[in-house]
Amino acid sequence: MQRKVYDLSTPCLVVHKAKVKSNADKMQERADWAGVALRPHFKTSKCVEAAIIQTGGTKRCMAVSTLAEAECLQENGFEDILYAVPLSTSKIERCARLARAMNDFSVMIDSQHSLIALDSKNLGNDKQWNIFVKIDCNNGRAGILYSSDDALVLVNAIIKSNKLNFRGLYAHCGDSYHGTGLDCVHQVAKRTTLNVLELVERLKEESITCPVYGIGSTPTCSNPIPVMSKLTEWHPGNYIFYDVFQMTKGSCSQDEIACFVLTRVIGHYPQSNHMIVDCGFTALSLHGGGDCCGLTPGSGYRKIEGHPELKLAEMNQEHGLIRLVNESATLEFATYPIGTIFRIFPDHSCATAAMHRVFFIADESENIIEEWRPVSGW
Repeated sequence: MQRKVYDLSTPCLVVHKAKVKSNADKMQERADWAGVALRPHFKTSKCVEAAIIQTGGTKRCMAVSTLAEAECLQENGFEDILYAVPLSTSKIERCARLARAMNDFSVMIDSQHSLIALDSKNLGNDKQWNIFVKIDCNNGRAGILYSSDDALVLVNAIIKSNKLNFRGLYAHCGDSYHGTGLDCVHQVAKRTTLNVLELVERLKEESITCPVYGIGSTPTCSNPIPVMSKLTEWHPGNYIFYDVFQMTKGSCSQDEIACFVLTRVIGHYPQSNHMIVDCGFTALSLHGGGDCCGLTPGSGYRKIEGHPELKLAEMNQEHGLIRLVNESATLEFATYPIGTIFRIFPDHSCATAAMHRVFFIADESENIIEEWRPVSGW
């Protein structure tokens, strides 16, 4: 018998495959419009099936955030993978195995320390390390400052080594998650793009060609501006699932959020005017809630589909407390009998997805058609 969404044991993560495909197609259309390559980030889904959709079946040009992700993609026939985290020298041996096993594997550095370590590690067979330089465009998280002389010195050192191959520049628009409104997102996109292009021009003045130079974040790539077409590559990630936070940033509509946590009401408590459901922070994560997700402080964690009158007010490890948004009103428990099923959209789908060992994949008729198992660990 065909399983339906409502047949599933709770809590669980459900993903609508048609929405995943639609989100991937729309992002590719934006990149095509701009004339840039799309390097999707694997970190949100961590599932090979999603990566195949994101790459249009080519199995090429992905970014990863862990070596476990890179190894998973390599084992499944992917090429052109960028390990998009400033390289720790403790991971060079694993990176070397990947570089030898693949035609096109790249690492990212932002310091002379990492460069020296790579330059001293021979890959054999005249193979070079492919290197992206992580630059900081005043995002303030990681990378070498785009305007600094250190950036030029680092790229020059890569160029001069016969063991290293300069692949390009990589910048993250992490500050596009701050502030409110699309104007803020567009300002970050414009500033970051122009900062990257400035460094590209400075390299040209030193007779250095930059093969690839890109920026990324789901807010900037979901609402791109014309100047972003001057780049060669974009690298968004969260867009494959989207979430409530992205909705508040204008990146997507609620209909485009591709995943939700299914949960059931397991208790009524009239004495305290709340009910509990069988999902807590081990099913949703604690990332989000209230003003840290652009929502009204005290508004609760996540969004309960079809129930704007309710909020997930608190979470413990394995259960959550549901209250009325209007806490002065009396909860009508008969409206939500024990066993009532709720669908909770995550504030941050990357964090929520990481809590689950299996994703239940649904079609448009709510049939469970597949199970995806994300890679875990580091």
